[in-house]
Amino acid sequence: MIKGLVFDFDGLILDTETVEYESLQWIYSQYGQTLSLDVWGDCIGTKHEFDPVVHLRDLAQLDTPVEELRRTYKARFYRQIREKGTMPGVVEYLQQGRELGLGLAVASSSPLSWVKGFLDELDLTSWFDAICTADDVDVVKPDPALYTTAAKRLGIKADEAIAFEDSPNGALAAKRAGLYCVVVPNSVTRSLAFGQYDLKLSSLAEMPLEQVIELVMARRDQLIS
Repeated sequence: MIKGLVFDFDGLILDTETVEYESLQWIYSQYGQTLSLDVWGDCIGTKHEFDPVVHLRDLAQLDTPVEELRRTYKARFYRQIREKGTMPGVVEYLQQGRELGLGLAVASSSPLSWVKGFLDELDLTSWFDAICTADDVDVVKPDPALYTTAAKRLGIKADEAIAFEDSPNGALAAKRAGLYCVVVPNSVTRSLAFGQYDLKLSSLAEMPLEQVIELVMARRDQLIS
């Protein structure tokens, strides 16, 4: 029986990943360069050491200070992300989840200041019973710790929760933790190779939450039988 839902943040609730990649591609293009998705794709949904702005400066052999490049890219990013708002179906899933009496949580590899800052701005914070971020664990996705923590804070077992993820790193973390996983790739992660998951949607607006739960449970019953 499903008792809780755990949502990734970046690229799932708010399409930060698409906007970030587009903003990076834009600043790279100003200097005749491109940022390959083969390079950037490994960084999505996890903590990484790769700095795309430093990479651009080195690639284009620029004299421009790194922080100046970063400010230019960030200004474009924040302008675009505020115009986009939440991903389709997110608010409806939160409403439907609450109506079904389910616990609601966030599990994000980003820091709390980043996640809660946007959730507050979007007036979504009050929907969640738990917000689990990089501040709460030693290792982020694809390690299962974030999802294990989220389930514990909801007071449920891992196999009583469905995770909603947009990235391969996130989906791997959810399955490693023992949650069911629905993947909802965005325009950046759509071309990446996903491993194990229970259901794939093009958008949360594709079908109502109750139908998603029914499909996930039906797949579970098929595997058991």
